[in-house]
Amino acid sequence: MPKFLLKRWHGQHIVWIFVLLIILTAIIYMFKWWLGLTALLFCGVLAYFTLQAETAFRRELNTYVGTITHRVKKAGNEVMSGLPIGIILYNEEKRIEWHNPFVAKMLEKDSVIGESLFEFFPDLKNKKDKNDKSDKLELSIGKFIYQVWIRPEERLLYFREITEQAILAKKYEDEKTAIGIVMMDNLEESTQGLDDQTRSIMLAKVTGEITEWAQKYQLYLRRTSSDRFLILMDQKALRQLEQTRFEILDEVRDLTIENKLPLTLSIGIASGAEQLMELGQMAQMGLDMSLGRGGDQVTVKVGQRLSFYGGRTNAVEKRTRVRARVISHALRDLMKDSDKVIIMGHRFPDMDSVGAAVGVLKAVQVVGKEGYIVLEGINPSIQKVMETIAADERLHRWFITPEQAMQITTQRSLAVVLDTHKASMVAEPKLLQQTHRVVVVDHHRRSEEFIHDATLVYMEPYASSTCELVTELLQYINEKLTMEVLEATMLLAGIVVDTKSFSLRTGARTFEAASYLRRNGADSALIQRLLKEDLDSYIERAEVIKHTETIYEHIALAVAEPNRKYSQLMIAQVADTLLNMTNIMASFVIAERPDGLIGISARSLGQMNVQIVMERLGGGGHLTNAATQIDGTLEEATNRLKKVLEEMQEEEGLFE
Repeated sequence: MPKFLLKRWHGQHIVWIFVLLIILTAIIYMFKWWLGLTALLFCGVLAYFTLQAETAFRRELNTYVGTITHRVKKAGNEVMSGLPIGIILYNEEKRIEWHNPFVAKMLEKDSVIGESLFEFFPDLKNKKDKNDKSDKLELSIGKFIYQVWIRPEERLLYFREITEQAILAKKYEDEKTAIGIVMMDNLEESTQGLDDQTRSIMLAKVTGEITEWAQKYQLYLRRTSSDRFLILMDQKALRQLEQTRFEILDEVRDLTIENKLPLTLSIGIASGAEQLMELGQMAQMGLDMSLGRGGDQVTVKVGQRLSFYGGRTNAVEKRTRVRARVISHALRDLMKDSDKVIIMGHRFPDMDSVGAAVGVLKAVQVVGKEGYIVLEGINPSIQKVMETIAADERLHRWFITPEQAMQITTQRSLAVVLDTHKASMVAEPKLLQQTHRVVVVDHHRRSEEFIHDATLVYMEPYASSTCELVTELLQYINEKLTMEVLEATMLLAGIVVDTKSFSLRTGARTFEAASYLRRNGADSALIQRLLKEDLDSYIERAEVIKHTETIYEHIALAVAEPNRKYSQLMIAQVADTLLNMTNIMASFVIAERPDGLIGISARSLGQMNVQIVMERLGGGGHLTNAATQIDGTLEEATNRLKKVLEEMQEEEGLFE
């Protein structure tokens, strides 16, 4: 019993009682001496028995407290031994000093005292001690799953079995709904020219293949139109599809390979949202992204994770110009309804970006509006072009700086973004915030970052260049349109550069656009003079090529010397040159840029999708032409690239 309780019942008040009795006895003695002696004797007897009772009380109290302490200690030991929680104490050398029986049963050992902690729990190596903080970790030991509380300050571990909860959590995650939309992305082009019977047979084969695929993976499949399907699945089925990397893409393509144009699929799948309406919107956005990247691929969005599968074939060229005519008329109406038109390409503009800008400027002038081209600066790839434009005052006067563009742009101005669809890559991103009228014209495959609030979007990954798209738009702006020699030459130069003189990514419509420009006075001799390079640049390019190695038998990898700066144009030219070598199907060039970043240019002949490789490194581009810029050193960039190539080789192979 606590001392304050003892004082309360056996304290000084007892002493004062006896003092009072003695005083009263003394008063009685003064009147009757014999009666006082009797009272004094009574007080003595009472004091004796009180002392005896106090001694007995304290003795029994001590005995009782001792019994309770023993019982508590015994109960504590039994609790420590029988608790369904494991406890481990370890020392500074991470060796086990003590554990309760639960740990021995958990590890199926009689005792692990003195053993290394990491020998039984290797996952703890990745956990660093955090002072004054506890941490949690899940470990699988045998058939059971345990949650571990780590107390670094006390060097203490607690284990609690959570197998049942983990199974329920996994079941919950596996049963989450995922929505997908499947589309035959080139049905019209593939079936054009086929008779009704052949067309029906081909569609029946493709539909049967898709149905078998859905049954194999327990997907709910519902046809919503002649070329679209809706699929419902759970997370477990989605993971299985991702592991197979959506083999249905190859199966459908192989099924129709005998056609002049094989039929391909584009799929958008979404999961991770709580509302079905949101899932449906995400799935449609995924399908749009697959189509915007050229089709024949799958876009999977799970929460914040975005993954792409497929995309091994080039986008199919559209045979009709209906879309070009519709876009051209819509663009003309937007220009007429705007006070002025601001035209801008991407940062570090190339020939395609400048040529397309000159073409759009021509359209603006034909409509009768003011148009300005925003030029961030002159780089080596456009230096000769800009010198030629500077000699033509009628054209050069419409080139302005980003600062000047910011001053003249209003809410009624129309911003035309060329050769890119990423807001972060335009010459002046702030311009897009000053006006809500934005038009995007681009030939790159769509990436995750996109100008979503654009009024008009014309993205065709099949096109060789943005200049080709702009040339087609110009033909429908005004039937009587006539172009100056320099204007037509700039557009043709952009096509020549991006197609490597009509050797790559060239379709029938590319030659039709070039023919139109040639009829309008494009000077091919001037293009040759603009594209000439000096001897020093050629030697500099040869220095990088000298360090080339061949990996995976058909990939050329060139890493420039450290502490030497190379322009992005030079890096790209080396990659193009390496692609001309025998048995080389893809090339990668890594070099340090003047801005301190490490530039990587990637090229392929079509058997390898270099866009996916560059996207995994934070870049993007086309199936045959892509690039990225990353922080770090040349060695780090090389290791990252080789790791990505190794992962892709293990997943589905690098080449078709």
